[in-house]
Amino acid sequence: MSIDTEAFRRRMNDELQRIAETLAQAKCASSIVELDQSAVGRVSRIDALQQQAMAQSMLERLHTRERQIDAALTRIDNGRFGLCCACESDLEPDRLNADPATVCCKDCAEKRVPH
Repeated sequence: MSIDTEAFRRRMNDELQRIAETLAQAKCASSIVELDQSAVGRVSRIDALQQQAMAQSMLERLHTRERQIDAALTRIDNGRFGLCCACESDLEPDRLNADPATVCCKDCAEKRVPH
């Protein structure tokens, strides 16, 4: 299978840039919640804590995605991009186009999911 790795590299670098921008914005939202309890009601405090938890969860997802993309870029550098990590067969083009950071072919991915 012939893969345009440079096109995938550009696409993933673009995504990494968007992730970095989103991380910079999201770090403020996930910081420690400090509220003046005499001026803010209990519901407002709970709402602020929930928003903080959602922001922290988003940060975790963004960092996970960042690691996945970094690993895919490393596979490009090592000449392993587009190969299944389990059976080493070529990844399906549709699967790779949907997510360039994917690591397993459809068959191996289905084997990994408990039924």
